Amino acid sequence: MIHERRRKPRSKGIRKVPLVLFSYFLFVLLIAWYFENQATSTLIVVRHAEKALVPADDPGLSKDGQLRSYLLAEMLSDVDVVAGVDAIYVTHTRRSEETARPLANRLKLPLNYYDAQDYEALQATIESKHKGKIVLVVAHSNTVPAIVSQFSGSKRIEPIDDDQYHDMFILSRPWFGKVKTLGLKYGEISVGNPAAPVTESPQSD
Repeated sequence: MIHERRRKPRSKGIRKVPLVLFSYFLFVLLIAWYFENQATSTLIVVRHAEKALVPADDPGLSKDGQLRSYLLAEMLSDVDVVAGVDAIYVTHTRRSEETARPLANRLKLPLNYYDAQDYEALQATIESKHKGKIVLVVAHSNTVPAIVSQFSGSKRIEPIDDDQYHDMFILSRPWFGKVKTLGLKYGEISVGNPAAPVTESPQSD
């Protein structure tokens, strides 16, 4: 007499495993997405490098300035071991463009232009387009302190002299907490051209 084996019903717990795994991976992806969008943003602000004497209306960089621009590229090309600087912002001046050009060429990044006097628009653009990224801003002696203050909220940023080109400010904006501001110096100290006229235009120098 042949007895048929009864198939044991599958455990309901086994059926739940794929759903549990799917839910777990979905949760992990959501957490990763959240922290990616809330990650720390880093802003690096420098003045353009040493400017030439001519032409007076829109000078490029002097030889000292060119050396400083290459030093800046050397410093920042590997500032993040994963990707480096993600975006570069400059004003509509030759000295600002030429300061950023070596780094932009090395990283194959375009130069983004901003209004030197519209700090709020610059902040809004960077925060909306580059959250969690590293951004370099090349400014001018009379706009660097204002930009740093705009992003950090600090009013204790010292003015920059006309022959002062070595200041670098690094602002770290975490997804939670206060902005951290570091003031550094790079390259030769006080290598400004003493023959350069000390003139400040309303827009920039």
